[in-house]
Amino acid sequence: MSNPSTPEPNSPKANEAPETNESLEANESFDKILAEYEQSHSRPAGEGGKQIEGTVVAVSAESVFVDIGYKTEGILPLAIFQSAGESVEPGSKLLVSVKGRNPEGYYELSRLKIAQPTDWSSLERAFADKSVIAGTVTGVVKGGLTVDVGVRAFMPGSRSGARDAAEMEKLVGQEIRCRIIKLAIEEEDIVVDRRAVMEEEERSTKELRYAAIKEGDIVSGTIRSLTDYGAFVDIGGVDGLLHISDIAWNRINKPTDVLTQGQQIEAKVLKIDPTGHRIALGLKQLQPHPWDAVPGKYTQGERIRGAVTRVTDFGAFVELEPGVEGMIHVSEMSWAKKVRKPGDLLKPGDTVDAIILGISLAERRISLGLKQALGDPWAEISEKLIVGSVVEGPVTSFTKFGAFVQIAEGIEGMIHVSEISAEKRIERPQDVLRAGEQVKAKVLEVDKEKRQVKLSLKQMVPTGLDEFIAEHKTGDIVTGRLIEVYDRSATVELGEGILATCEITRQSPAEQASADTKLDLSDLSSMLKARWKSGAAAESKPEAIRAGQIRSFRISKLDPDAKTIELHLV
Repeated sequence: MSNPSTPEPNSPKANEAPETNESLEANESFDKILAEYEQSHSRPAGEGGKQIEGTVVAVSAESVFVDIGYKTEGILPLAIFQSAGESVEPGSKLLVSVKGRNPEGYYELSRLKIAQPTDWSSLERAFADKSVIAGTVTGVVKGGLTVDVGVRAFMPGSRSGARDAAEMEKLVGQEIRCRIIKLAIEEEDIVVDRRAVMEEEERSTKELRYAAIKEGDIVSGTIRSLTDYGAFVDIGGVDGLLHISDIAWNRINKPTDVLTQGQQIEAKVLKIDPTGHRIALGLKQLQPHPWDAVPGKYTQGERIRGAVTRVTDFGAFVELEPGVEGMIHVSEMSWAKKVRKPGDLLKPGDTVDAIILGISLAERRISLGLKQALGDPWAEISEKLIVGSVVEGPVTSFTKFGAFVQIAEGIEGMIHVSEISAEKRIERPQDVLRAGEQVKAKVLEVDKEKRQVKLSLKQMVPTGLDEFIAEHKTGDIVTGRLIEVYDRSATVELGEGILATCEITRQSPAEQASADTKLDLSDLSSMLKARWKSGAAAESKPEAIRAGQIRSFRISKLDPDAKTIELHLV
């Protein structure tokens, strides 16, 4: 007798682990596998179907050795006792049947009665009709499993439905449903398939489940797997997709931040696609929508604080509470400068204070202002800027029609291209000014409603007209040239770029002669000196007024603000 306490080193369990499904299907036919099995597992003559009492003599990590009264012990897989929850130890009595001998010489035993084929006709009908029959897995052999279906049958590992060797071991002793895929009565060769039956039953179960589920149903399920875009949930044999956007009302970065594989959840069926058998689930739909409480919690003009959740090309979104966001448009970010990219000023995670500019319940939108929370610099602009005053600041930007100058925090003034220089025509502001340059300018206009300030550079530079007005007073006698003569007025040039207006009263020749005799002594003296210098001995008649004449004029009015001069002909 061999030593039963020594584990069998060359047992099929140790050396011949079940092969993978793919290698079985690719490399070995059912016929070859079954022929090898039959050749090495023939029953002792006269022992088929007979049940005898045996005594357990040893228990190893995988096998139970039984004394059945023969020279060699019989062997049973320990797994069949473990799966049944039974304890077994040396001395235990067992009823067993002899199935055959394994390559190591041990008798293979079964706790089931091995029946001789008695009803081949029923098996033939089941094979012809492709009916599903019941069977009991009796052991693990090379390439698969043995199954008792009334006679001994072989089930390849690839058709067992088990994913690995461990799952195949667990099938031993279990009753299964299978279908006969090969039947040769003469050779007593039967091959069965469990996987095909399982797949058919799974499809049938899914169809029934799909038919039972309706949109709007609340279903329970288990999270089967998680992806970047959502979670797949097993809801009773069929999968539903819980998209990341339907997990919570607030924005989440990854499903794994709030869900775990194997977690039990309840969800709402949002949509069913009957053609593709796709089911969309929602978790957040079982919670009240945060916007339902917005009308009673937030008001226009209110100051709020929140965290920036994301930044786009046109603005930044701020979370007021989970599920409620407001948007700061790029135009509402700064008084001081034009923000080109919101990302230059804000980034996700920043905490900001803002003012609610508007609430649209229908569109579920809240408009926020960042610059409004800092205070409006235009509120006191009328007190700080006065027309005619002089301001100073750096040039901030250019346009085709002028340059902008920052004159206070959040306030810019515009110098039109025509107000840059009085000496020459400027085509491009950049030809004269540069960004960042400090300039002084005169305030021409302040429009608080339009938030516009017009400035002038050229009016800061003294002109010949300004100097002339500063050096003369009303009543002064000056000499000038008549440029244009009209019916009752004329334009007089008093110097380069200095023009004045002269009133003219048309007189008869007699009146003109009479008027000439009433000259002031100072005028007479001047005229005499002029005549003597020119060598004129006789009195000349007064000339008619015409363009091009150089005449004397008396200043009747000077207006420094309007920069105008009015004259009278002397």
